[in-house]
Amino acid sequence: MIARCQVDYAGRLTAHLPMATRLLLVKSDGSVSVHSDDRAYKPLNWMSPPCWLIEDGKLWIVENKQGEKLVISIDEVLHDHSQALGAEPGLQKDGVEAHLQELLAEHIKTLGDGYTLVRREFPTAIGPVDIMARDADGRSVAVEIKRRGEIDGVEQLTRYLELLNRDPLLAPVQGVFAAQIIKPQARTLAEDRGIRCLTLDYDELRGIESDEFRLF
Repeated sequence: MIARCQVDYAGRLTAHLPMATRLLLVKSDGSVSVHSDDRAYKPLNWMSPPCWLIEDGKLWIVENKQGEKLVISIDEVLHDHSQALGAEPGLQKDGVEAHLQELLAEHIKTLGDGYTLVRREFPTAIGPVDIMARDADGRSVAVEIKRRGEIDGVEQLTRYLELLNRDPLLAPVQGVFAAQIIKPQARTLAEDRGIRCLTLDYDELRGIESDEFRLF
């Protein structure tokens, strides 16, 4: 739906979006997200499942099990359309990238002493996190793996972290951006956002003699 609306979020913090024209997405998994025309794929605000949408005329109230609420006040509907997308076949990963994920999961202590694996392909409302782990202190760690680490990969991990940190059972969630090669711009952005970078040696993970991992 495209509509003029204002949006108020109330939970562990509060946020307000004043009246403007925005794109409202309601997905079959129950998630609701609010988009503007200048943020690419990143929503201004959202509510992840499990959550419930109650429509009262031009007022939408989206609430999750933690009692957080997203209240959307619609002034005018400009376009309304519904379309079932059908079954999602899933993202087909690069062969090396997929193998890196498998190998890192098998050798999770590559991330550091005391790290343990929670699971691979940890599900979220916006896609699976490559690896979810816990550090030696039991804190949650989300790992995004790329063959070549660029800015879009950092942005992807940032979105996962923003979503995961809304879950009180997981928060605080730290991020690790792991790749065979990490471009300087991506490293700078990651470090600015508190995300640790890990350069992976594919041969080392496969048990072939090569340089040791370099941690930054």
